[in-house]
Amino acid sequence: MKGIVPFLWFDDQAEEAANQYVAIFKDVGGGDSRITAVTRYGEHAARAANRPVGSVFTVAFQLNGQEVMALNGGPLFPFTEAISLMVTCDTQEEIDELWNRLSEGGEEGPCGWLKDRYGVSWQIAPSIVGEMMQDEDRERAERVMAEVLQMKKIDIQTLQRAAERR
Repeated sequence: MKGIVPFLWFDDQAEEAANQYVAIFKDVGGGDSRITAVTRYGEHAARAANRPVGSVFTVAFQLNGQEVMALNGGPLFPFTEAISLMVTCDTQEEIDELWNRLSEGGEEGPCGWLKDRYGVSWQIAPSIVGEMMQDEDRERAERVMAEVLQMKKIDIQTLQRAAERR
């Protein structure tokens, strides 16, 4: 098995979205983020999908080394919150930058969730939140969870203060 690749079905914004995601993750993560391939609709596929010949069919790209595929498949299947892309961040600066750039033109949700301008759901979370939620001191974990439930964008310092409170 080669791995699991998220496959995102767009109406007709696959290339635009992929370019935006690559630019954001290059700026914030500094890792391997790039477009790796673009395919175009040929005559038969265009006819079957009711798309213009030569228009973008799929875009393969990487975000910090994670393979992702985007398809221009039409409006048949819109995105929902039933699936999201989770990004774990080491610093508040990473959280802030990703949150601001991905939510631009979209909408902020609770508990570190947002929808971008294309309708894709993202979770922007500090890497330490899992440890905090699994703390053996259940009261400490509950204080952290209570704070997370009140937030939109997650604030690491607020979570740390909640964990340390007695």
